[in-house]
Amino acid sequence: MNMPFYVSPEQLMKDRADFARKGIARGRSVVVLAYEGGIAFATENPSRALHKISEIYDRIAFAAVGKYNEFENLRVAGVRYADMRGYSYDRSDVTARGLANAYAQTLGTVFITESKPLEVEIVVAEVGAQAADDQIYRLTYDGTVADEHGFVVMGGQAEQLGRRVKEGWRADLSLGEALRLAVAALGSGDGSASRSIEAAQLEVAVLERDRPRRAFRRLNRQVLADLLAEDTGTASGETPADDLPPAGDVAVGAATPGLGTPDTVPPEVPADTGTESPADEAKADEAKAGEAPAGDSTEESPTEDKPDEGPDAPGTAPGADH
Repeated sequence: MNMPFYVSPEQLMKDRADFARKGIARGRSVVVLAYEGGIAFATENPSRALHKISEIYDRIAFAAVGKYNEFENLRVAGVRYADMRGYSYDRSDVTARGLANAYAQTLGTVFITESKPLEVEIVVAEVGAQAADDQIYRLTYDGTVADEHGFVVMGGQAEQLGRRVKEGWRADLSLGEALRLAVAALGSGDGSASRSIEAAQLEVAVLERDRPRRAFRRLNRQVLADLLAEDTGTASGETPADDLPPAGDVAVGAATPGLGTPDTVPPEVPADTGTESPADEAKADEAKAGEAPAGDSTEESPTEDKPDEGPDAPGTAPGADH
């Protein structure tokens, strides 16, 4: 009778943990962070059907990394648990803490009793009426539960991405700022220069605090692109007031922004008041007399401002050559 090789429990648990960690590290990271209006979830996932971020119940969401078939089974089990508890008792009795405890029991039992542990790492988050009531729980492959505050990064290069998020995170972030921080962290995960990730390659969802009951909302590509491209400075097409010189410092004849160059500014034309000056009246009387000054043999050259005089115009000799 052949005897099986003896393996110490410590070595067996270590081998299982190493196996699960390697499988999780091959997955793409998920960033979960709280912002002013709720909790945001972001991950690089070009698939439109295989979601890594999903809704569990009214104000509870689920995010996972690792093997899709394994964490999808956990998601479905969580939805059934929440539905049964809410139907049997009350909807307010379904909490992220209770769901995290149920997941921890399942993950811990599989890790100890089965030959292969689940290669998954999950986050269960619940948005509260106030920021202080938000709950974010991180569960690892062996059933360990961690109560996170503010943000959490899991999968892939979680430590490097977590440092990047920690540098820029604050409690009063807007949704656009939170998403730009998450996408910037996801783009810096390869260890080299940061890369930009298009909106079509992202899967993003939020738990919004102000929604009446079902707080979960998945952001489509257009909304996500607008949030990522949102300008925090002045609007396009507007000139900041600080860039314009003071009114007293503008030199005479100098170009003014928005008004063109001095050559293109039309001269001011005095308004026609309908009255003639004494000099204009004297010129009109001289033209009516038709007499040229004696001894003046030079001909007056026409100017651009002088109207073209016809043959019958006063002051023109009959039969003059033109």
